[in-house]
Amino acid sequence: MSIVDTTVPVGGPTLTQERRLVTAIPGPRSQELLDRKAAAVAAGVGHTVPVHAVAAGGGVIVDADGNSLIDLGSGIAVTTVGNAHPKVVAAIQAQAAQFTHTCFMVSPYESYVEVAEALNRVTPGDHAKKSALFNSGAEAVENAVKIARKYTGKQAVVAFDHGYHGRTNLTMALTAKSMPYKSGFGPFAPEIYRAPLSYPFRDGLTGPEAAQRAISMIEKQIGADNLAAIIIEPIQGEGGFIVPADGFLPALVDWCTANGVVFIADEVQTGFARTGTMFASEQFGIVPDLITTAKGIAGGMPLAAVTGRAEIMDASHSGGLGGTYGGNPVACAAAVAAIDAFENDGLAGRAQEIGAILTARLSALQAADPRVGDVRGLGAMVAAEFVDPITKEPDAALTAAVAKACIAEGVVVLTCGTYGNVIRFLPPLSIGDDLLGEGLDIVAAALAAH
Repeated sequence: MSIVDTTVPVGGPTLTQERRLVTAIPGPRSQELLDRKAAAVAAGVGHTVPVHAVAAGGGVIVDADGNSLIDLGSGIAVTTVGNAHPKVVAAIQAQAAQFTHTCFMVSPYESYVEVAEALNRVTPGDHAKKSALFNSGAEAVENAVKIARKYTGKQAVVAFDHGYHGRTNLTMALTAKSMPYKSGFGPFAPEIYRAPLSYPFRDGLTGPEAAQRAISMIEKQIGADNLAAIIIEPIQGEGGFIVPADGFLPALVDWCTANGVVFIADEVQTGFARTGTMFASEQFGIVPDLITTAKGIAGGMPLAAVTGRAEIMDASHSGGLGGTYGGNPVACAAAVAAIDAFENDGLAGRAQEIGAILTARLSALQAADPRVGDVRGLGAMVAAEFVDPITKEPDAALTAAVAKACIAEGVVVLTCGTYGNVIRFLPPLSIGDDLLGEGLDIVAAALAAH
């Protein structure tokens, strides 16, 4: 396709909000692109849905063959505010017409500062905060660890079972799952340790019990005197949308505070109204020392951040943080617009409404089919875990079959989980109830057929 193709539909909320299949998935034009991809793109860059996207908005993705698919993935929680959101598009266009780059470390500009001010305001806690901007969630995590080590003068970092934090060398070390994220890519960064997570469906522990198990391991195997930071996703993302039992996270925060350990909340996937509040930490009653954000922050533009206590953020020497593209002005303009929409357009409330629909429908499936072992999540971040109905062992084959069938019928769903047995639902907050309901009808039919 040419750079500008007037034959394809315009994106954003102007798209007709319907599931429409005019060819099999993939259609001929999408297959042509897939063939080109196979010839030109490294094999390690995979894809989930075999279509060539040409437009997206509301709750749909339109492909080059004219198929309109229901989007229950939001580009892995990136287009939370809605694809091609009008405020975001207008901000991008205006900024791109002014300038696209100067490097903030060379010649600063206001939009970077605006984003930092907004993050300092909306993240949990009323203490003095500062922020630094980067390009991706992995960069934010890596810099949060750097900052924590600099502030504490200690090196060890604890991550948790089932955690996912990125694909750079350090963040691969923090990530729990080997395939496809780590296998064959070592050796990994040192002084990274792993503690057991609270996983109510599988461990049966209360939050305080699970926290004590983790703390005991940390104290015995590492020692607080050597520990710079604990990093954890308030709700695990790639690990399977695992929601820890009540009391687990507050107990970890209390222990960190008492022992001079920096508590880092990785809210790359849970941030920006996804769970029904601006950040998931709020629902667990915790205030992180540092919080990492990305994905939904800028409506689809690459941007990430570390926000935290001013005294911790200021520990680094001048020039110790940054990057050529970090806080790019176009991405910052998009973030200012997206955060405005999150704060002022009722999107947290919409996430709660979507979550109620998801939970009710999936819980009904669970009640009717023992292969749905667990339904869990908060807001518009909900998952179903598929298991053997007798043993409760993970059923990755069923999960893959259901997801494949949904995609074939024009519904984009994503799998996750350490055991590959979880389907996660991350619809854009711009999706309508009818479209969401139809997507869930397809999921139910796919399950029934397998």
